Amino acid sequence: MADYTYPNKISFFKLLLRSSSIAKDPIQYHRKWFDEVGDSFAIKSPLYGHIILTRDSDIARHILQKHHKGYHKSMIQTKFLSKYVGYGLLTSSGDYWLRQRRLIQPAFHKKKIENLVTIIDNAIETEVRKMHSGQEIDVYPIMNELAFQVVAKSLFNYSADLHTLQRLQEIIAKLQIFIVKEIRQPLKKLWYAVNGEIRYHMKLVKESRDIIEHIIEERRKSNTEHDDLLDMLLHAQYEDGTFMTNNQLIDEILILFVAGHETTANALSFTFSLLAQNQDCLEQVYQEISSLSEGDPLTQLGELQYTKQCIDESLRLYPPAWITDRVAIQDDTFGAYHVKKGTMVGVSIYEMHRNKDYWDRPDEFLPERFKDPDKNLMQHYMPFGAGPRLCIGNNFALYEMMLTVKQVIATFNISTTRTTNASNPLITLKPINATLSFKDRR
Repeated sequence: MADYTYPNKISFFKLLLRSSSIAKDPIQYHRKWFDEVGDSFAIKSPLYGHIILTRDSDIARHILQKHHKGYHKSMIQTKFLSKYVGYGLLTSSGDYWLRQRRLIQPAFHKKKIENLVTIIDNAIETEVRKMHSGQEIDVYPIMNELAFQVVAKSLFNYSADLHTLQRLQEIIAKLQIFIVKEIRQPLKKLWYAVNGEIRYHMKLVKESRDIIEHIIEERRKSNTEHDDLLDMLLHAQYEDGTFMTNNQLIDEILILFVAGHETTANALSFTFSLLAQNQDCLEQVYQEISSLSEGDPLTQLGELQYTKQCIDESLRLYPPAWITDRVAIQDDTFGAYHVKKGTMVGVSIYEMHRNKDYWDRPDEFLPERFKDPDKNLMQHYMPFGAGPRLCIGNNFALYEMMLTVKQVIATFNISTTRTTNASNPLITLKPINATLSFKDRR
């Protein structure tokens, strides 16, 4: 029998007693335990077996990059999450994931995304024109609407009636909240079934899939070539010459809508909040934007160096994908630990990005740290994940964020009375009450 070694353990029963509080704010407890126990700790759960939570970037790179073939995504993602948002790139694993990644990857090649920059910029301009000067308002709903419209128009060249798009946004928001409840409080699953919550949310899933199916059918009836992601997905062929089924298409498109707009909306909301709280940084961004050369937005992207540093720093402090996990499909050894097959390893990207062993003044907003970062520093930076499962839309997201900051800051001066940022760690890290004042520069 093999001798297994794990990090220092946190009592499962202590965790159980605080389960309601932990479910509301896991990050607070994660930091407490990391500070008390070390950069990794273990829990033995009767439901999930051995669990390790870490903010150690060596372990993160081991499971996500160097030895990724020895790990699969956990049932939390492949079963619970996929039940609501589909079994696509985000939630699939193993050979099926690899097949889908190879099929979809060409659509997200950097050159392909560069061809979309003008469409992205125009979609952003349309949304920024709707914004007004005035009293303090929560920036998240504005960014959520903007990011959703950018995905709809640039990836799917789709302009549905306002009600349809708003309904899809509402469904996605409701599903995310319930998914988190079900995952964090599994002992209440029977109650959720009895009181009708699971049934209600599965109806929402069907409605969201019907909306996506309508988008697909509309495109199939059209004789127009759009040269967008939807066209590519409809015509993409596997090596054996077959195409994706309707269910597969719905899975992938739904996940792209979910992941493609909410993570960006979160990141933009935090970025504008941080700039409003750091007026010297905001002024540097404004000066850089004011000095942009005339020309196409793709050329301008290359000139937004300091703006990108601010976005990189915002993603460090508030990574939308704040945590990820993998399950060992065989016994494995990393660092001082020898773990059993079936062990779940969670990586707190949020805490890794604030680990004082890696970052100078880790809780401060210091964009200049990304001016010329050395390779060693960047090993601890994973806002889009790492390894083969690096977010397929990372270039799209960065371009969209840079172009949005460019247009908003060129149009408005922003400020806030807040000195801190509150967040809700759902599936993604969502801002709470991100109130800002917008004053028209025009």
